[in-house]
Amino acid sequence: MVKSAQELTEHASVRGRIDAVLRIMGGPGGTYGKGKRLVDALEDVAQDAILYGDFELAQRFQRFAAYARGDLFLEIVENYYDERARQRSEEGMRRMIAMGADRAVAALDVLCRDKPDATATDARDLFRGIAQSADYLSLGTGEGGIQLSVREARRLQQYGHMELALRNLPRPASAEAAGMMSDVLSSIDAGLLAQLLELRARRAGLAALRAAVDDPNSSESALHACLKSQEWIFGGAYVAELARRQYTPDTILDIPLLRGDGSLHVVELKRANIKSLVIRQSGHLMLGAQAHHAVSQAQNYLRTMDENRPNILAEHGVDTRRASATVVMGHPRYVTGNVTPQEIAETLRTYNTHAARIEVITYETLLESASRMLALSSARQDSDSDEEPAV
Repeated sequence: MVKSAQELTEHASVRGRIDAVLRIMGGPGGTYGKGKRLVDALEDVAQDAILYGDFELAQRFQRFAAYARGDLFLEIVENYYDERARQRSEEGMRRMIAMGADRAVAALDVLCRDKPDATATDARDLFRGIAQSADYLSLGTGEGGIQLSVREARRLQQYGHMELALRNLPRPASAEAAGMMSDVLSSIDAGLLAQLLELRARRAGLAALRAAVDDPNSSESALHACLKSQEWIFGGAYVAELARRQYTPDTILDIPLLRGDGSLHVVELKRANIKSLVIRQSGHLMLGAQAHHAVSQAQNYLRTMDENRPNILAEHGVDTRRASATVVMGHPRYVTGNVTPQEIAETLRTYNTHAARIEVITYETLLESASRMLALSSARQDSDSDEEPAV
């Protein structure tokens, strides 16, 4: 799959990165290299592809890296990029669905045998009873429990990544139905449909982030998962989220974003539930210790990037000189000490005006800003869809 992907790019830099991956993997009779070195090499390909705007190839190598890291089963990657493997999976899915239908027919045969005058209502009651019986299943507290086999875990992950699609359906039953379908399909604006799907995905991502913020027990990793590959939430100045998170041995970034000019912007994430985000001391409001610690951490990241700029630019194609950072932490709802949301906003605004390269914002600010962007996009989309076609 890696060799096949190499044919999809004409950029010498990306092809060179793929050559490095193949050298690590080894040739016939060689030793297959794996582990962190292979994962890093695959992520380097993804990052180079992002720099050239080839997001499809970047996603392909991000998935390769996820497999090499142990986050994805091989079957999932094969379903994306190996046609023969996909055909085998489709055939297995068809057999499984056919087997389920056969079991349903067998259940109906038993019903008709035991009750020859059974009606459609009886059949519905039968399957409704089967479905409701699942409500009585529970997990006990013993040592036995329920364990999924590797095969079952792979199947669950496959359905989590893949979608079921119906293709080559039989033709409509009548000429009238065929005409109606043709009219519907001819009126579809593919570009408009793509934008609508993107808006829907963004709404879902924003709702997931809001739910995580509303949960006082959400960890940094849970919030990070909601923000991964959602660079739009941080504003339109960023082209993409970079695949590589580590540029120096002692620095792992939460979310590295690429600006339009090729420079780096670092997003540092902390928990939303921070009680002392802003404190009142001697009658004055100021950031609490956790906020100062987070800002110091971001300062160290930027200093390290400045010091290693030539090597990072040469090896990864990312300009880290005078990189900037955003620290996202806290939410007014969790702050204690009789500090109002307005006072929190004013304190952060005062702090940020004295900082050159680092901005501190709350999850409330991030959510509100993203919601406004989404509302504007939706309004623009509605306006475009209402426009009459030119005659």
